[in-house]
Amino acid sequence: MTRIDRNNTDDHDEKAPAEPGRTVDLNQALLEGLGGVSGMVYTALPVIAFVTANAFCALPIAIGIAIGVGLVLTGWRIKRGERFSSAVGGLLGVVVAGGIAAWTGSASDFFVIGIWAALLCGVVTLISLLARRPLTGVVWNAVHGGGHPWREDRPTLLAHDIATLAATIVFAARFAVMQWLYLADATGTLALAKIAMGTPLTVLTVLVIIWSFRRSTKRLIGPAPAE
Repeated sequence: MTRIDRNNTDDHDEKAPAEPGRTVDLNQALLEGLGGVSGMVYTALPVIAFVTANAFCALPIAIGIAIGVGLVLTGWRIKRGERFSSAVGGLLGVVVAGGIAAWTGSASDFFVIGIWAALLCGVVTLISLLARRPLTGVVWNAVHGGGHPWREDRPTLLAHDIATLAATIVFAARFAVMQWLYLADATGTLALAKIAMGTPLTVLTVLVIIWSFRRSTKRLIGPAPAE
């Protein structure tokens, strides 16, 4: 199909060379944000520590051990040169989850934030699909100046439908499985589900999103001009 051309204005022509580079940077940022294998480990270790300790110790002690592991990991990540916000963000999540579990007195409530966050994200992405404004397309267009007719280009719109649907399915599956285990008070299995349905599924979803971003850039912006 024929690529949709941008408006031939001086402003657009001046900005064109920078667009593809910005997309590459965004793709890299999405992947780096996951943290790779180390990111999976950082996410899983406090959860494993909490569940293991909870099997042998009182709930407050298990929470303290999980937070202690989170503190060690945060210090290690900062020492390795990771961004302070990313390192502390993981610790903050463990502290809040532990606080909720301590407040309710239920070990399963350690996972309640992730469960309801999955539901919220799933609802948002589903609404964007039903409104024919898939969220990944809205984000792609905003990153590239907000002036591209991405919804009028059917292959581009389809790519973002697929990417946003993939995210919706992951969020819905995560909520359904973890909520069922939460209601069954299966804390150990809930921890396994959180790990298995966390970073691995997120990586797959991000790969689909990156594909949709690259497809959009190729059709609506085109390759960077040769220097």
